[in-house]
Amino acid sequence: MRFLVDECTGPAVAKWLRSLHHDVFFVYDEARGLDDESIIEKANRENYVLVTNDKDFGELVFHRRKTHKGVILLRLEDERSENKIGVLNRVLDSHSDKLVNNFIIVTERTMRIVEEKRDKLGGNV
Repeated sequence: MRFLVDECTGPAVAKWLRSLHHDVFFVYDEARGLDDESIIEKANRENYVLVTNDKDFGELVFHRRKTHKGVILLRLEDERSENKIGVLNRVLDSHSDKLVNNFIIVTERTMRIVEEKRDKLGGNV
């Protein structure tokens, strides 16, 4: 799977995903300082599922109607890398088939999948 890991999510998450043989673009290493709109556009254009802690991506997707190939928004109380990895591991183990084209909000205890409605041409409705 292809993941674009936002700067705020951290290098440990990017390294862990790579260790699982995923294709990972880590913003901090490869495009430091890239703004949110450019990040979501890159992820969409290059077929990456975006992994982020930044709730501004909810604004971009739901209010500004930015298209995407999938977003995992981590809304965690414990922001340590080990916790992020543990939560992501749970998501990948149980819902890897739902990552593409959906917006997934994850906490330590819950996961909400907002399925994107697509028009006949494949764009978001």
